[in-house]
Amino acid sequence: MNLTPKSVTFDIGDGRIVTLETGKLARQADGAVTVRLGNNILLATVVANKEPKPGQSFFPLTVDYQEKFASAGRIPGSFFKREGKLSDYEVLISRLIDRALRPLFPDDYLCEVQVLVTLISSDTEVMPDALACLAASAALAVSDVPIQEIISEVRVARIDGQLVINPNRSQLEKADMDFIIGATDKNIMMVEGESKECSEEDIIKAIEFAHEAIRTQVKAQHELAALAGVSGKREYAKPYENEDLKAKIIALAKEKILAVAKSGSGKHERSDAFHAIEDEVKESLGELPEEDAPLVGRYFHDLEKEVVRNMILDESVRLDGRSLDQVRPLNMEVDILPSPHGSALFTRGETQSLTTVTLGTPDDELLIESAASSKYSKFILHYNFPPFSTGEVKPMRGPGRREVGHGNLAMRSLKQMMPGSEYAYTVRVVSDILESNGSSSMATVCAGSLALMDAGVPLPKHVSGVAMGLISRATDGKWAVLTDILGDEDHLGDMDFKVTGTRDGICGIQMDIKVDGLSMDVMRKALEQARKGRLHIIDAMYGCLEGARPEPKPHAPRMEKLIIDREFIGAVIGPGGKVIQEIQRETGTTINIEEVGETGEVSIFSVQKEGLDKALTWIKGIVMVPEIGEVYESTVKSVMPYGAFVEFLPGKQGLLHISEVSWKRLENMDGVLTEGEKVKVKLVGTDPKTGKFKLSRRILMPKPEGYVERPEGDRPDRGDRGDRGDRGDRRDDRGGRGGDRGGFRNDRGGDRGGDRGGFRDRGGDRGDRRDGGGDRGQRPQQDPPMSSQADEPMEPMFDE
Repeated sequence: MNLTPKSVTFDIGDGRIVTLETGKLARQADGAVTVRLGNNILLATVVANKEPKPGQSFFPLTVDYQEKFASAGRIPGSFFKREGKLSDYEVLISRLIDRALRPLFPDDYLCEVQVLVTLISSDTEVMPDALACLAASAALAVSDVPIQEIISEVRVARIDGQLVINPNRSQLEKADMDFIIGATDKNIMMVEGESKECSEEDIIKAIEFAHEAIRTQVKAQHELAALAGVSGKREYAKPYENEDLKAKIIALAKEKILAVAKSGSGKHERSDAFHAIEDEVKESLGELPEEDAPLVGRYFHDLEKEVVRNMILDESVRLDGRSLDQVRPLNMEVDILPSPHGSALFTRGETQSLTTVTLGTPDDELLIESAASSKYSKFILHYNFPPFSTGEVKPMRGPGRREVGHGNLAMRSLKQMMPGSEYAYTVRVVSDILESNGSSSMATVCAGSLALMDAGVPLPKHVSGVAMGLISRATDGKWAVLTDILGDEDHLGDMDFKVTGTRDGICGIQMDIKVDGLSMDVMRKALEQARKGRLHIIDAMYGCLEGARPEPKPHAPRMEKLIIDREFIGAVIGPGGKVIQEIQRETGTTINIEEVGETGEVSIFSVQKEGLDKALTWIKGIVMVPEIGEVYESTVKSVMPYGAFVEFLPGKQGLLHISEVSWKRLENMDGVLTEGEKVKVKLVGTDPKTGKFKLSRRILMPKPEGYVERPEGDRPDRGDRGDRGDRGDRRDDRGGRGGDRGGFRNDRGGDRGGDRGGFRDRGGDRGDRRDGGGDRGQRPQQDPPMSSQADEPMEPMFDE
């Protein structure tokens, strides 16, 4: 058993080393390679059947990318704690690989091929999607599965004005361009990405920059294949052909097909006419041998494709009669549905999107989870493609890979114009395609932009999109770029090229090229023609809705955001969430608090403006710092004999002392104030020791005429207190406290002299109190003082 691997390495341009290795893992696969960058390791395998299935008429290629959570030291969060069906994130990476690999196989190769790419070790700073296609291509390179060329993919991003190949995760957060480019050493095959309104020339520069890095990776794969001892590719059975039958079909149908193609008819009328010609051909051919019967349909559709392509190139005539750069008729409406928060109907020719927008709270954010990261998204876009949109009957399943990919392109495009983190809403856009004849993803972008502005989402600019096509002929080098392609033109063309953007630049791009030798001159022509088509559509969108509505619709949730100091977050939440739950319950709002640096972001949502304002005032009160001299509207919380406790700000209470309730002297609080009563008070100070608030009501009331303030410290004349007798030298033995006081401190009038005896005998020689000397003796145990009414609490100090 030989487990010695073969490996090659290369520098991606900045000192980071990528290692390709084969021969150690998954040795029973037709090809298996690991790709390593940092701690990120991908395992790619490829297996192909030796023979096609009987009657197979298309190339069955399956590509699956999956991330093992163990690669990042994590356990999946699902109920079963294991990886399940591919996530949307994994589907999108699978599509990136598939779209680049598919053109590599010969047109007549119909054996089933399965390519699996698995993340087995994760690095938090390495983006695995940029290495996945390299791993898949390398696995094909070291196998005997017949491919015509070797490819690779790289990510190219512009960071601080500089183009960077395969930036790490933290670098990518600062990028204003992010594209995945797939290519052979000679030709560009696939482009997908987003940008913040870059120019067409910026796209060209990014593609050329990426192509240089791809050539290095293709060279490394050739070296690995040589080390692995790959000498050639396997032979495979070619499909049966009958050239005589093909010639008969051309003679019978060519002119008829051309006549229908030039008629400028609609999608279904044209399809029915082509089917009628095919039926005529089958009838004219009569009964055919069993092996020839399946060829009729394939030869007829090949002829149909060739006739239409030549018509476009030679006569500049398209299937629906438009010129090459003409956009189909446009019609658009907003606010078409009464209940959604935003809605738009966008129709372009025979393609129609009904799009709705829903405004939610942060509780509605979407969790996007991969092995290396878990993050939440506040902007969600879903694309639905029901079978009736093309007049077909199909079972309704969950969204397929096509729906996921189209929705992602629209989402990335519109995201460039979405407000930042200061916009607290979670926004969900849903595009339901009601008719489809090409470019439904671009209809989603246009309808989404209109619906978002209809919902009051503050997009600064409209975003539109257009799908471009390319028809080329290798025999004479002739080519034509088509604007706003039909579904049939997409099928028979050599390039599907979707571009989205504003009037000022490109926001998203998706391109798949099916032919070799596409020059940058053709690319520039396609981008410029796409810009003109995009601007034509965007002008019509501004004519429909000039800008975002100033506020959400009445039935949409209102939102306010409040920035508070971090120290107040706990006060707003309260112990165990008591305070925030009370606010939500009493106001009918939804409140979210997020700690951001040294501040807290409080987002308040409510369908009713009254509840929103109430919650906002409540929270502002909690975080407000009371100011001395300010007047507050307070609520009486409890009434005591000595005053009332009032709440003058949410969560802030103070004692309104009985002496501060009114200018009139009050004996008690009976009938003066009641719990729940609203009272205006003024904050007159705070206790320097305890920090308790001193409040006054009377200071806000007019002073009675003739009222005379009692000078502070002035005590009224208590009259002749009589002869208090000889109290002796207080420095000596004080003995008893002569004088009969008549029980317990009741009758204090009259002569206080004489023997005070009995109570609180502090006997013992206390000596001279001035020098601290002398024996003070034992102090008898004293009874605590009592109020005049035993059942009432003692009157507190003023500041309690």
